[in-house]
Amino acid sequence: MANRIVLNETSYHGSGAIKEIAAEAKARGFQKAFVCSDPDLIKFNVTKKVTDVLDEAGLVYEIYSNIKPNPTIENVQTGVAAFQASGADYLIAIGGGSSMDTAKAIGIIVANPEFADVRSLEGVAPTKNKCVPIIAVPTTAGTAAEVTINYVITDAEKNRKMVCVDVHDIPVIAVVDPDMMTSMPKGLTAATGMDALTHAIEGYITKGAWEMTDMFHLKAIEIIAKSLRDAVANTPEGRTQMALGQYVAGMGFSNVGLGIVHSMAHPLGALYDTPHGVANAIILPTVMEYNAPATGDKYKYIAKAMGVEGVDEMSQEEYRKAAIDAVKKLSQDVGIPADLKEIVKPEDVQFLSESAFADACRPGNPRDTSVEEIKALYESLM
Repeated sequence: MANRIVLNETSYHGSGAIKEIAAEAKARGFQKAFVCSDPDLIKFNVTKKVTDVLDEAGLVYEIYSNIKPNPTIENVQTGVAAFQASGADYLIAIGGGSSMDTAKAIGIIVANPEFADVRSLEGVAPTKNKCVPIIAVPTTAGTAAEVTINYVITDAEKNRKMVCVDVHDIPVIAVVDPDMMTSMPKGLTAATGMDALTHAIEGYITKGAWEMTDMFHLKAIEIIAKSLRDAVANTPEGRTQMALGQYVAGMGFSNVGLGIVHSMAHPLGALYDTPHGVANAIILPTVMEYNAPATGDKYKYIAKAMGVEGVDEMSQEEYRKAAIDAVKKLSQDVGIPADLKEIVKPEDVQFLSESAFADACRPGNPRDTSVEEIKALYESLM
């Protein structure tokens, strides 16, 4: 079997990287940008950092902001209509996963109108054309949507999230500028950072993992473990390193998939609007314990990447526990809740479990599971 790697055509990293957007747009002959960004980022002038670059370069754009934290089918449908009416020929997505996921879905549908029914994009949709070109500018250090072939849209009618996987949706350009992330509050920094750690750990132990993605994931774990606490404290070095760490994790997991941490987190976002990173962070240590028997010696290398000392002298049981404890400690240090007691209603557990089992991330989990076992995991966190 051949292993596939899909990455951006181009990515820029570092303070001030957004200045490269104008040069790229002109070099590619783009005429008008359709800027996807959520209302809060517009309100607090984060989006303006990019539109100022466009204004200074004399580049035309139109802003679309009907984007919710867990973007819905309706957000995509109105976005498609607005794009088609705008006369734009490329997209600039500014924000976290929500803005980038919305832009990806818009870009795919505009280029592949036979998929106008957003639900038809769930899973691995057989689209034929690359989406409208996207320049992705993350404002959070977590989702890595700027370098992944994945996006997630909420079906509000059915209270579920649809995971869409499509090589045609990857942004042509990623602009990972830590200066775009400095206004993130501590809670969001912590949640998105733990989302990035979840990507790295799940991607490292997933069934599809191989040497090249292992390299990305272990480096990402190392960077995140060293820098997330500083990023939450809003230090420039912490922000810069987290911006890099989450991108490196995205380079890996986008190509090999995830596991049931994400499967269990997605229904919480759909049903309760739980922030995705918070859900992942709460669930991660419990699922790591559950998955441990199916991971060989991989937790040894996770523990080392997390900064645990003396790992080589530990037994398998000891290094597995050390890896899990290090993840728990990081989560605790950045203020993530320890359980789901304040989130999940007991009467919803069966629905959540069935939704998680049906989720597109579940087949990649290193340990085969069932609805009943997922239900037991939810209940253990309550």
